[in-house]
Formats: sequence, structure tokens, C-alpha cells
Amino acid sequence: MSSHLTRDELREAGFLRFGDDVRVSRKASFYGAERILLGSHVRIDDFCVLSAGEGGIEIGDRIHIAVYSSLIGCGRIRIHDFANISSRVSIYSSNDDYSGETMTNPMVPQPYTAVRHADVSIGRHVIIGSGSVVLPGVEIGEGVAIGALSLVRSSCEPFGIYAGTPARRIGERRRTLLELERKLAGEEGT
Repeated sequence: MSSHLTRDELREAGFLRFGDDVRVSRKASFYGAERILLGSHVRIDDFCVLSAGEGGIEIGDRIHIAVYSSLIGCGRIRIHDFANISSRVSIYSSNDDYSGETMTNPMVPQPYTAVRHADVSIGRHVIIGSGSVVLPGVEIGEGVAIGALSLVRSSCEPFGIYAGTPARRIGERRRTLLELERKLAGEEGT
């Protein structure tokens, strides 16, 4: 038996849609699969959790989501083509209120909580380093690199290198990868 789900198993899991060459670990977990779209050439490794709320999760083409990562929340989470989510990255489109003005956790009835829901967008060619956390409402622009163990609580402008807690822009990322994308497209005839 393969370590990845077959196309028939992906269909049975109930994904809204999935493309070609999708390699989903049998050890990954999916909640709300009917609200999850997977593009082509997607790999999702062991022990990842994708929990799609009302907004759903959309994963583009040529995406890797590494071991122990999670995408969770009611808002929409969109990962654009060529992005790389390193191991133990957490992307949240919902977040409890930590102030103490309300109670927290999903086992407390909604009138007693103040959960914030907001869409998250991960741009093309983004790489998010291991152990990083992305909070609701964040837009990470095209070509951004997020350093390991960063807390991304505000949006990131394209082709920057961001790191820290909270993440801040510390440098510029090269755009050579755009030339490589064009070369790959030419080789594949797309």
C-alpha cells in the first residue's frame, strides 16, 4: 500500500476538487474536505491538519505543505502557486480573544467568546520557515520569505524577507525564481 492516498481515495475523502499529481499522506487529517480545493502537483506530508471552516481552503499548483503543519479556521485560507509551507507551520484564519474579556476555546458557547475570523492569503512563490505562525487577516505578498519561528500578525509586502516575533522586513528577496518559473512553463509547454 502506498503512503499516499490514491485518486479514488481522494474522491472518497470528499474534496471539493483536486488536480493531477496530488500526493496526500495517509497520515494527514482533513476536516471539511468538501470545502478544500487542491491544485495539481501538491504534496501534503504526514501529520498535517487542514480544517476548513465556512471560507474553505484553496491550495494552488506546485505546493508543498510539510510535516506537522496546520491550516485552521472559519475564514478562507488561500495558498497560491509555488508556495512552500515548511514543517510545523500554523496558519490560522480564526483566533480567540486573549484579553480576558471573553472566554476561549471551541467548547464554550459562542455568546461567551469573541473569536476573530479573517481570510488569509499566501502569495505565489512564498516560503514560510519552520515553526512560524500566521494569524487571521494576513496577506503575504508574492515572493516573500518568512524566517523560521516567526509570528506573522500583519501583512507582508512582495519580495521581502521577514523574520522575528512579530515578523518585520529585514531584507529583499531575489526575483530570479520568476525566470525559473517561465523556464519551467516553457519546458512543460504551458
